Amino acid sequence: MSAILETETLPGISSPGVATSSVSPTSLITLKINGVEKRLPLAPWTTLLDALREHMDLTGTKKGCDHGQCGACTVLVNGKRINSCLTLAVMQEGNEITTIEGLAKGEELHPLQEAFVEHDAFQCGYCTPGQICSAIGLMNEGKAQSRAEIRELMSGNLCRCGAYSNIVDAIDQVMHERGEHA
Repeated sequence: MSAILETETLPGISSPGVATSSVSPTSLITLKINGVEKRLPLAPWTTLLDALREHMDLTGTKKGCDHGQCGACTVLVNGKRINSCLTLAVMQEGNEITTIEGLAKGEELHPLQEAFVEHDAFQCGYCTPGQICSAIGLMNEGKAQSRAEIRELMSGNLCRCGAYSNIVDAIDQVMHERGEHA
């Protein structure tokens, strides 16, 4: 990781004899998001979630609890699901990050997005991006062999609307279409 530290000095307080105060040191970070490399000046404490939403306008990833408890911010890093509120952007330099915006190919939805629509698994929709990214990560892991295991492995993603049975139906359908057990 190469980092260049920059500081911004508050105007009017850098005269001789007056202590200089710095505001938000930043590092230039290169992130590969949805197949595109982006170079951003970010404070080292910027979470991946905030980098996506506030610096790249990728607002599909939702900020829920901001404590890793609800799963609304789930994205894929190298195909594995993570809560983007619990990782720093600088820690993901060099990794392949996929958000909900990166799943569809043009107008063609990802099969899991289509299944969510078909099974009405989105309801209010706030948790849907995290649910879909988590479900793709679940399938990549290859651990779910039954509907009960899908429920258990999706338990880190909360849905206030209670669409859990529809979400499991959507995941189960795609796993069957792919020849995976569930």
